Amino acid sequence: MTERFSFALNATDGKARTGLISTPRGDIRTPAFMPVGTAATVKAMLPESVRATGADILLGNTYHLMLRPTAERIDRLGGLHKFMNWERPILTDSGGFQVMSLADLRKLTEDGVSFKSHIDGSKHMLSPERSMEIQKLLGSDIVMCFDECPALPADRDRIAESMRLSMRWAARSRDAFGDRPGHALFGIQQGGLEQDFREESAQALTEIGFDGYAVGGLAVGEGQEAMFGCLDYAPDMLPVDKPRYLMGVGKPDDIVGAVKRGIDMMDCVLPSRSGRTGQAFTRHGVVNIKNARHADDPRPLDENCGCPACSNYGRAYLHHTFRSQEIIASMLMTWHNLRYYQDLMEEMRTAIAAGAFEAFEAKFHADRAEGDIPPL
Repeated sequence: MTERFSFALNATDGKARTGLISTPRGDIRTPAFMPVGTAATVKAMLPESVRATGADILLGNTYHLMLRPTAERIDRLGGLHKFMNWERPILTDSGGFQVMSLADLRKLTEDGVSFKSHIDGSKHMLSPERSMEIQKLLGSDIVMCFDECPALPADRDRIAESMRLSMRWAARSRDAFGDRPGHALFGIQQGGLEQDFREESAQALTEIGFDGYAVGGLAVGEGQEAMFGCLDYAPDMLPVDKPRYLMGVGKPDDIVGAVKRGIDMMDCVLPSRSGRTGQAFTRHGVVNIKNARHADDPRPLDENCGCPACSNYGRAYLHHTFRSQEIIASMLMTWHNLRYYQDLMEEMRTAIAAGAFEAFEAKFHADRAEGDIPPL
């Protein structure tokens, strides 16, 4: 097992890439989807169950963990991996996105962001240096630099101001992170939907030097067409030999479109959140298990899926348990969705390696256009 963080690009097909991120805690196959464990748990799942879906890495949340149970407590208890019983790699976000969403509860300055906790109103300060300290206490394998992310749409002056502040914070994050063999620090490209600002941000980050690079500031209200328009050029501005991470994305067709445009890593709460609200992702689109048409349907959610929900239970049972508000419904639906996402990533890795991504993409869209087939 490696003692350092590294990335090897194994194959490309157009802009789509497949490779391997190596860390002391294990390898991460790319393209990779990272399930979100916001508060040191992927909701409704045991860690070993998440691993069984095919996940190589989880995402933890700096903002939520710093407030409860606190990074200092997690550190005293042996770090986040031990605390949540996940021994493989963990990426933690910097807290910048969550702080952005606090609106009236925050105050932004050059130093950082002061804010009131959404839990109890207590006052806190997040800066590049404090974000690096928290993520070090958590024991994160991949640390994200602290940034500021404006919601879209926003005018050019606001986007430019925010992006340049984030670049200054990126340099401070790099300095505060220091030299930590085996751990990686990712820079975050900002610039909204403005191509010249994206270029300026990418150049600034490359000059600072990071172990990987994220495309930030998307999936914040701009819509898929605008997001893809940005992804047509933004990843190309980043170093070819480093992982490229699209933050907070997304739906299956978002993920396929992002990989097509050169993205290596993604995360989103959607598969777990949708599972808890009765939505299942399948090859033929979204199945709403709440619908009455499933009440007498013995078929699995997806006949091609090997998860426990599809192997051992029918739609009628899932419909019944969800309508009865039984906890097992959230467990089974979440397990299925996470397995679907990991199967999707594996199919894309295989297609890219074979030079067949275009054929994969055509079948992906054709299957979804066919829709969920009702029982005979």
